[in-house]
Amino acid sequence: MDFSHFLNFKNSSIKAVFAFFLIFLSFNSFARQENESVQDVVKDEVTQDSHQAKEEKFDPTVIILEHIGDAHSWHLWGHTSIPLPVILYTPSGLELFSSANLLNEHHEAIPFKGKYYTYLNEEEHIVVLDSNGKVDETVSSKIIDFSITKNVAALFISVIVILVIFSSVAGSYKKRVGKAPKGLQSWVEPIVVFVRDDIARPNIGYKFERFMPLLLTVFFFIWINNMMGLIPIFPGSANVTGNIAVTMVLSFIVLVIVNVNGNKYYWSHIFKPDVPFWLLPIMWIVEIIGVFSKPFALMIRLFANITAGHIIVLSLISLIFIFKTLAIAPVSIAFVLFMDVLELLVAFLQAFIFTMLTALFIGTAVEEHHH
Repeated sequence: MDFSHFLNFKNSSIKAVFAFFLIFLSFNSFARQENESVQDVVKDEVTQDSHQAKEEKFDPTVIILEHIGDAHSWHLWGHTSIPLPVILYTPSGLELFSSANLLNEHHEAIPFKGKYYTYLNEEEHIVVLDSNGKVDETVSSKIIDFSITKNVAALFISVIVILVIFSSVAGSYKKRVGKAPKGLQSWVEPIVVFVRDDIARPNIGYKFERFMPLLLTVFFFIWINNMMGLIPIFPGSANVTGNIAVTMVLSFIVLVIVNVNGNKYYWSHIFKPDVPFWLLPIMWIVEIIGVFSKPFALMIRLFANITAGHIIVLSLISLIFIFKTLAIAPVSIAFVLFMDVLELLVAFLQAFIFTMLTALFIGTAVEEHHH
């Protein structure tokens, strides 16, 4: 069975959408700004009366928020991390330097004198310091951060993995025409068949082939990033699909695809529903809200489920350091292993649900009514 036409993106109209998708994801300052407001609150609570403590107290909240949040460097262990490019568009011009300049040997934030200003990494938010060493709020608010952060770097890695998988499998189909699948091809083909026969065809109908590249890309993108997020070491551990900027872009693409491909029956249902005339204004409001609430639900569902999984696993591990006793370690590790196995199922399940609902929304937009 030849699936090479499903895996070939050269002639697909979806290619342009996903080119925009990859570019837009790199500009994910929205998520970092949301993250820093939460971390600032936590930081204020943690630092209260810390000067009175004789030793530093373990705070799982800070550790968990650091893990699920984004960062300008990829932490490996101890004070070792991989520096990432910092790209800032300032009022004076473009600034480019390594994030290693913002940290000392103890992994503490230090000021860095750039070409135009002096910068400081304040809770993963790059700010400008004035001549007195204080934050210049006026200039800092005008900076646009296009940095390659941890989540963006992890995103590029996952995209490379997807391209390698799909290119290899597509090449195998061309070389092994009429032969049984072998190697990576035998692993991918059942998934392609599953997406085609259990997701695309039942929900979209006879026009399903047109949207197979989109559905396969969405499914593999979410699944592979979910799986990589469960790996505790480099190149895993990044919370890509638990970043609301990523899920927002995915949902935005679904919104565009659904409404661009909507036929006259789809738009007639929204603007000319079969209801009394006096109910039309109310129905217009309800239907328009429904157009945006569906992709919004996709965004929140994926973000919340993946983030919750990371928080639960890290909370269970933190019990060992909170109680500081070996008696709790076996129990904590047992629950962590159980949650990790469960997260393997959740990683696949969330990819399936997002793809299935995407196909369902597309199906409602392209469905033709017969009277």
